Amino acid sequence: MMSMQGLPSLADFRSAMIVKPSSLGDIVHTLPAVWAIKQAFPDLKLRWLANTEWTPLLHGAPLLEEVISFPRKQCRGLGGPLVMRRWAKGWRRLPREEPEIVLDFQGLLRSGYLSRSRGSRPVIGLSDSREGARWFHDHIVPVDAGAHAVDRYLAIPRAFGISVNPEHLVFPLAQGHKPEGWPERDDLIIVHPWSRGEGKSLSPQMLEVLCAALAPLPVILVGMPNGAPIPQGPNVTDFSGRTSLAELVWVLRQARFVASVDSGPMHIAAAVNDHTLGIHTWSDPRKVGPYNPRAWVWKAGRIAPRTGFQPQECVSEQVPEAADMQQMAAFIRNFGEKH
Repeated sequence: MMSMQGLPSLADFRSAMIVKPSSLGDIVHTLPAVWAIKQAFPDLKLRWLANTEWTPLLHGAPLLEEVISFPRKQCRGLGGPLVMRRWAKGWRRLPREEPEIVLDFQGLLRSGYLSRSRGSRPVIGLSDSREGARWFHDHIVPVDAGAHAVDRYLAIPRAFGISVNPEHLVFPLAQGHKPEGWPERDDLIIVHPWSRGEGKSLSPQMLEVLCAALAPLPVILVGMPNGAPIPQGPNVTDFSGRTSLAELVWVLRQARFVASVDSGPMHIAAAVNDHTLGIHTWSDPRKVGPYNPRAWVWKAGRIAPRTGFQPQECVSEQVPEAADMQQMAAFIRNFGEKH
């Protein structure tokens, strides 16, 4: 297997450290690249450094030898750099199989520093790294900074000569587990209507229209509403704020269909469930939409696969109105009848 000029062969290493601490969606986006590496080099032991709050996505993933928790929240404020420096000294002493290679998928100053602090060489980074992270990298893999995150991260296995078919990617997320009190049904429609991103959440009025239009299909609301009112329809069950991250992975995997605004949970849903509709307002689905080619996107008043939108549609900032909610509900209903 030939490597890109200047890069060593992964066959020369016993282990690899994946440095991708955050965010939720970006960790999901990195999984196909790590999966491709493991498929090509099954004896290579993989460890992953992730922020503590995101490690439930990875614990139990079959391709990983170990998940290492990085205490990101403790590294904030004036004393943060000192805390991180002390932590980095400790993680340098954690077990590894040598020789070990470090793959910095994050590409920020912190991840570059942590990658070099690991003490293993070489450190591989991407050309779109920021904040001076490239100073910590021994080799830099060129990427298209405007491409979807999944495609950017796939540049690393491709640089090592690994063939990757974007139509047949695997997102090996942890299985998660069932939340207490979850309804024993196989026809549940999961709706995740809230996002921390400004202008991405469904308004309370539009959420109510969607839930009513889906009746009598059972709708489960998940996510963090941040004080938003919850629809009270007879077909609606409110699980907002009641699922851990591991439980969220499980429920999205089990759903008959998932409708989610552009958010980290949308990417989880598309990774574990082909029956997913991502709702985009101002964001460009070609760059940040659900990567799964079998998932769907609502954007600029219509529903299509992520790659099926024209450039002028992708810059639209149209917010869904009542007719759009009816359209989404009809799509979900018809989809269920066909599948």
